Amino acid sequence: MSKVRVLLKPSLLTTCLTRAKTFFSSVSQLRSISHQMEIDPSDSERYCYDPILRWNPQVEDYFTKAYGPDHFARISKALTRPSSYSCIRVNTVKTSSDAVIEKLTKILNESEEGLKLVQPDGSSPIAKCQIPGLDYVVLVNGSGPHRIEYDSGLENPPKEVLVSRKCAEAVLRGAQVYVPGVLACTAHVEKGDAVAVCVAMEQPGDEGDWSVNMTRGTTLQGLPTDPYYRERSGLYIGMGTAMLSRAGMFRVPHGIAVDLSNRVFRLPSLHNVLEGEIFLQNLPSIIVAHALDPQKGERILDMCAAPGGKTTAIAILMNDEGEIVAADRSHNKVLNVQKLSAEMGLSCITTCKLDALKSVCLPNPPNDSTTIVNSDNSSSMTSHSELSSSEEMTSLASRKSMADKSWEENASTEQPNGGDNVSQADIRKNKGRLKNGRGRTQCQGGRVGKSQGFPPNSFDRVLLDAPCSALGLRPRLFAGLETVISLRDHGRYQRKMLDQAVQLVRVGGILVYSTCTINPSENEAVVRYALDKYRFLSLAPQHPRIGGPGLVGRCEFPDGYIEEWLKPGEEEMVQKFDPSSELDTIGFFIAKFSVGPKD
Repeated sequence: MSKVRVLLKPSLLTTCLTRAKTFFSSVSQLRSISHQMEIDPSDSERYCYDPILRWNPQVEDYFTKAYGPDHFARISKALTRPSSYSCIRVNTVKTSSDAVIEKLTKILNESEEGLKLVQPDGSSPIAKCQIPGLDYVVLVNGSGPHRIEYDSGLENPPKEVLVSRKCAEAVLRGAQVYVPGVLACTAHVEKGDAVAVCVAMEQPGDEGDWSVNMTRGTTLQGLPTDPYYRERSGLYIGMGTAMLSRAGMFRVPHGIAVDLSNRVFRLPSLHNVLEGEIFLQNLPSIIVAHALDPQKGERILDMCAAPGGKTTAIAILMNDEGEIVAADRSHNKVLNVQKLSAEMGLSCITTCKLDALKSVCLPNPPNDSTTIVNSDNSSSMTSHSELSSSEEMTSLASRKSMADKSWEENASTEQPNGGDNVSQADIRKNKGRLKNGRGRTQCQGGRVGKSQGFPPNSFDRVLLDAPCSALGLRPRLFAGLETVISLRDHGRYQRKMLDQAVQLVRVGGILVYSTCTINPSENEAVVRYALDKYRFLSLAPQHPRIGGPGLVGRCEFPDGYIEEWLKPGEEEMVQKFDPSSELDTIGFFIAKFSVGPKD
């Protein structure tokens, strides 16, 4: 074969060499990117669930002083994970633990999710609680964390769906990935594709604030060049099947976006299961009702009752005999308590709308009464001792419904500037009301008694499950918003509510204070305040006692503020539930006070 010699001009040769260098440089970059895309040890660390809970630095320093660095590190890690079991309280007014276990076993056996919960030894994941006195509590064991092979059967890294933090926290408790929780996903995701689900976490801003640095609908590149690539490392919660295409996820308002079949934590979803027969509730919340120790025939106040879990637990312990006043400042939340009470078939619960900071009525109020909330200027009045029962509420609602109907008929026939001198504003309101229908408070069964408070010494027992920072709830993936100042403010707010609660308990009665936070400012510091201010209060034993001791001592802050906690000997009289303990519960605190003779 003859050889062909090609002669190139120097200028052309230089151009070819330059292009060749550019080409091979590009190839080198592609190989580098391809190498990074392979699931090597560094990527195996990426495709996992190992979140780090972020705190405000001053708050982290405060908790480190309170618990010690090692203990607080364990608490922080435990908070990022769900409890290993679901706790179910059985409504013994309607059914029994054995009947519920039988029904739940059948439901789980018929589902793929239930088969994954079978224990390694082949035993059922459902069992009665072994704590004395809690045989009506059923535990459903889950499992995790599981290692998931995100690249199994895939030539390239998996397509990804990025969800909001709140959506991820619900998914870790057993929920599916719903459309509103989806923030972003890889391009070209189609229905039926295998996708990895990861979490979008808040990132620190330039001004000390926190935010998710993306808008809904963002396209994820899935490459190291993606600006959000590193932020997702260690925040993968499962693998599933896309139920909608990418376009569908951002077009429809609701529905399941991803069917998450392979989860880091496997817990049964018990939403809408055996309604009225069971109630999904954290174990410490059930213990609160036992700490109150309600007796048949007593009058009890639940000051911050919504959503009604503790209220109904108290009613069941009383065998639905007595009177429980369930109060909350939110109208809609009170309706939820009413709904739950009706579902569980409990008749001893009376609800009212009441701000906990105004629970004690004035000595001589203008009208010592309870007002039924109406939409017009008129109101129906009943005495405090006659808070509306379900029959009274139904009767009032029926009468008002008839009045509404008559009013609507009249409104539809009224003419502007007619004989009744109806204003144009009233006519516009009437037309809007006819168009939109009656509001929630005007529908039958949608009324709430609005209380002006109760006289001192009105109740045998009072439960103050105070609104709090909720830093004990789990799983929790972010805690950076709370500051030392906000934590103190929570404590001040709770002291004001406690001031009201103390006045409402009769001499010889019981007051129980509880929170779902690990913050000593809202726990031990509030107990110290109560014992120092009200000498007639004393800490009382709690049964059953399964929580740990409280914190003893004090904490001095950099600004000079000193926070006093419990004194030696008092720590064993409270119950503090540690998320990192063997009980594997949420963070929770319970204090029980006996009320002695008041000066």
